[in-house]
Amino acid sequence: MQAEQDDRFQDFVRARWPQLVRTAYLLTGDVHHAEDLTQTALAKAFRSWRRISRADNPEAYVRRMLVSCNSDRFRKRRVAESLTAAVPDTAGRDEGADRVEERGSLLAGLAQLPARQRAVVVLRYWEDLSEAEVAEVLGCSTGTVKSQASKGLAKLRRYPGLAADRTVSGTQGGSR
Repeated sequence: MQAEQDDRFQDFVRARWPQLVRTAYLLTGDVHHAEDLTQTALAKAFRSWRRISRADNPEAYVRRMLVSCNSDRFRKRRVAESLTAAVPDTAGRDEGADRVEERGSLLAGLAQLPARQRAVVVLRYWEDLSEAEVAEVLGCSTGTVKSQASKGLAKLRRYPGLAADRTVSGTQGGSR
C-alpha cells in the first residue's frame, strides 16, 4: 500500500514539477530559491500525501503549500534581496532579446510587489486560476483576491520598463 502511495506521489511530482517550479520562480524571482521552495513544499506534501491525494485537487493543495513556504521563508530569516532595475546588457538586439528584456522587467516588477499581491497576481494571471481558486489556495475571500489583484496590477502598470499601454495578462500570456 505504501509503495502504491509512493508511486502516485512520484507520478504527481514528475507531471507537475515544471509548473510548480515556474510558479515558485515567479514568487521568488530566483531560480535556485524556486527549486528549493518547490522541494520544501513537495517534502511537506510527501509526509501527508495519503490525505492530500484524496483531496479534490491535490495540485491546488500543493500550490497553497508553495505560497505558505514562500511566506515562511521571509518570516524565518528576513532575507534582503537586491534585484537590479535593468536587465544586463546583451551582445545583440533581436526580437527574442526584446522579449527577454520585457520578461526581465516583468519579473523585476513582480519582485517589487508585497508577497500577498505577488502571489495573487502570479496565481490569477500566470497560472490562470479563477478568483475563487486563488482565494482557496491563499485561504482568503474572493474580495481580497480582487483587491490584491487590482492593487498589484496597478503597481505593475506603473513599474518602469513595463509598457503602460499593455495589460499584464496580455504580456504574460505570450511568455509561457
